[in-house]
Amino acid sequence: MKTVAYREPLPIADAQSLQDVDLPEPVPNERDILVDVKAVSVNPVDVKIRARSQPSNGQWGVLGWDAVGIVRAVGENATVFKPGDRVWYAGAINRPGANAERHVVDERIAGTAPTSLSDAQAAALPLTAITAWEMLFDRLGIERGGARNCSLLIVGAAGGVGSIMVQLARRLTGLTVIGTASRPETADWVRGLGAHNVIDHAKPISDEFRRSGLTAPEYAVSLTHTEQHFKEIAEIIAPQGKFGLIDDPPVGSIDIGALKRKSVSLHWELMFTRSLFGTGDLIEQHKLLTEVSRLVDAGELRTTLGEHFGRINAANLKRAHAFLESGKARGKVVLEGF
Repeated sequence: MKTVAYREPLPIADAQSLQDVDLPEPVPNERDILVDVKAVSVNPVDVKIRARSQPSNGQWGVLGWDAVGIVRAVGENATVFKPGDRVWYAGAINRPGANAERHVVDERIAGTAPTSLSDAQAAALPLTAITAWEMLFDRLGIERGGARNCSLLIVGAAGGVGSIMVQLARRLTGLTVIGTASRPETADWVRGLGAHNVIDHAKPISDEFRRSGLTAPEYAVSLTHTEQHFKEIAEIIAPQGKFGLIDDPPVGSIDIGALKRKSVSLHWELMFTRSLFGTGDLIEQHKLLTEVSRLVDAGELRTTLGEHFGRINAANLKRAHAFLESGKARGKVVLEGF
């Protein structure tokens, strides 16, 4: 089957960084489903793993943790889906990714894809929707319909996770949503997603809060370059607030002791945790994605597709990786078909 893969960590400009190869078709086991992949999107995790992680024993490494497709076959103990069902999912980081014609995934971390979105539109959402949902409702403990008279700061609100987090917070909670963006076009994007206020994270965030007359947020989430913004976040977050992050600040680049004086709690979110450790609540990701699908079809949420880079092949995936590395992406980059 057609697959895009890599042999060793290389800069994306290297001709061998991603390659078109032919690999054997995977076989579904136990609770797995075998999916005919229709569209995928590219996330920062793809870029990080391609640049840093060496595939084992000379094997091909297959990236891609966002997909939509049609179930082709199911494992012997699968009960959630049947052949012909249209699904979407983000997969598991300890298994091969979805940059292939066919892909195997545990059905408990897949959901029913929204009928109102095309394959490309749907592929933009799974990983970021899981990340944003788990951060808001599982890690920060915000209740659906709750947190009125409180505010949420989202640093990096124009990116993939930020684009769906703004929508989830605005539609499903009573929070006042404050997003950050550093360019006019990304600021307009964040406003269009529903943010009450947009400030510029290229300037000191505390100065931007004072300039805009904003009060200290009870919740703050940093989605990118946390090491650049941490001191400012610690300064403006409300006492007894909650701070969440998803990126990987360099060791020693942030001083979490700055949160102690205000008794601020810190929360990490990694949407692969449940699948990586096979937690007993693995099925929650199926439920989550199915609920997001319902909200999309009800018109409550919209796709965060920002760019369509054409067919799924090495050349187009290289372009997508380079675009993400540039830091100029707005929403998600999607590829469709082989």
